[in-house]
Amino acid sequence: MYDGQTIGVVVPAHNEAGHVGTVIETMPAYVDRIYAVDDASTDGTWDEMRASARRVNAGTAAARGASNGDAEREPRVVTVRHERNRGAGAAVKTGYACALEDGMDVTAVMDGDGQMDPSRLDRILEPVTSGDATYSKGNRLASREDYESMSAWRLFGNVSLTLLTRISSGYWRLSDPQNGFTAISNAGLRTIGFERLYDRYGFLNHVLFALNVNREPIADVSHPAVYGDETSGINYWTFVPRVSFLLGRSFLERLARSYVVRRFHPLVICYLLGVTVALTGVAGGLYALSSPAVDSFLGGMVSVAVGALGGLLLVLGLWFDVSENEGLVRKVSYSRRHEIEHVDDVPDVSSGFEVYQDGGTTAASRDGDSE
Repeated sequence: MYDGQTIGVVVPAHNEAGHVGTVIETMPAYVDRIYAVDDASTDGTWDEMRASARRVNAGTAAARGASNGDAEREPRVVTVRHERNRGAGAAVKTGYACALEDGMDVTAVMDGDGQMDPSRLDRILEPVTSGDATYSKGNRLASREDYESMSAWRLFGNVSLTLLTRISSGYWRLSDPQNGFTAISNAGLRTIGFERLYDRYGFLNHVLFALNVNREPIADVSHPAVYGDETSGINYWTFVPRVSFLLGRSFLERLARSYVVRRFHPLVICYLLGVTVALTGVAGGLYALSSPAVDSFLGGMVSVAVGALGGLLLVLGLWFDVSENEGLVRKVSYSRRHEIEHVDDVPDVSSGFEVYQDGGTTAASRDGDSE
């Protein structure tokens, strides 16, 4: 237990032989249950998971003075295997479902690639166990010291996705949205309806959307990037268009649910008029340049004015959006473990939640140390 609360950790893995066992066996002692989920790996990941689970469960039983039979009935490490590859998000969702079934108070995620330092797990947990946030995530972009080991390509991708996810999710002060080092409360899991979220690498972005439409406060916890000899499983030719579509859809759904269904807000009009007027200005400018019957200079000036008006309306809509979501992100200093730097006071969000009940997630097998 940590801060008097039971802690579960999901360890999703796909072809992480050579890494996942170390992640499982170096988990802090305060973690009550580890859910190691193999997403249909084709290497030795599953065997390594089971071997590590047997060692950890036997060690836990010995420390408690229990027998191996007791360890099998109440294992500290639960191994789950998907019969087919379902995606990074689906593996986390399977672990979340197991944690909810077991009644874990807080559930963290540490990927099986070894990029997340177990000694820093407490920093991810603290904002949630203290009640300051429903969801806590790592942030490798807080300082140059944190991201200095990140390649230029990774840094560019993370910064770009940070900007797009801020717009899509409504968490305007978050950074590093693809960081999978996370923790969420039991109530938060039940609120977001995780079983309906995206199954693949855009899962983390989709979680942020689901949290925001329910006005849940989150925490950004700075920590350094850690890379070894692991390889990324992301196919950028499919990842970029799929996640771009997901972010665009999430943005529109967030506007509809937050500013139309729940209560009307004029920022929706600003966004709609802004896009319409801006596109009208662009179309008018192109027509003025291509048509000999129109004074191109005068037509161009009118189009610029119309386009500028559209841009102004979009900026106004963004300003409204930022203001409405002020205070939902808290920054946690990595260098000062127990100091939480409040970006803004978190507003009273105790009412108006949309609560989804857990629907359950199935997997091929779940056990302590055997299939």
